[in-house]
Amino acid sequence: MFKIEKKMEKVIQITSGRGPEECCRVVAKVQELMMKQSTNVNVKIEVLDQKKGDLAGTFHSVTLLAKGADLELFLKEWSGTVQWIAQSPYRKMHRRKNWFVGVAVFDCSEQLKWKDSDVRIETCRSSGPGGQNVNKVETAVRGVHLPSGVQVLASDSRSQLQNKQLCIERLKAKVLAWQTDQLVAARQAQWDEHNELERGNPVKVIISPL
Repeated sequence: MFKIEKKMEKVIQITSGRGPEECCRVVAKVQELMMKQSTNVNVKIEVLDQKKGDLAGTFHSVTLLAKGADLELFLKEWSGTVQWIAQSPYRKMHRRKNWFVGVAVFDCSEQLKWKDSDVRIETCRSSGPGGQNVNKVETAVRGVHLPSGVQVLASDSRSQLQNKQLCIERLKAKVLAWQTDQLVAARQAQWDEHNELERGNPVKVIISPL
């Protein structure tokens, strides 16, 4: 009898905490490295949310959804504090060369609290290419997650049913990212309190230009 290998799902958030722009740049670089590395193993990563920094190519935080049979081994290398050693690309005379970001991992089954009753589905007329027929029928679908206020509009298809399915899928992804933000915000005080301890024990050290 063949054994069916179960694929795991985890939510990953990479955050700069309250670090400077260099740390926001590290968030972007760590995301890039993780996604590149995932292509070489049995892991698929999808971007759920990105909070942009003040400078181009930087992020305050990034929320990812990771799936795969080899996920635990992949995440063991990244979960915790990542130290990046590099000269600041923004302050050439700055003496500091050590930048830190946090990588938090959450179990998808515990994290996603989804109830159909929390969602309001609305239909509306699509706009864009397609001629007059597009505006005559309400094929676009808007989904609103009432507890969070998160909204998604799907108008990709001329089929209202297909748009509804797309809308719900996208809404679930955005709600998942929102719920992850709530967890990370709750842990922010702990991040600040144990800042020095965590920085002194990085799970990964990277030496590379930013």
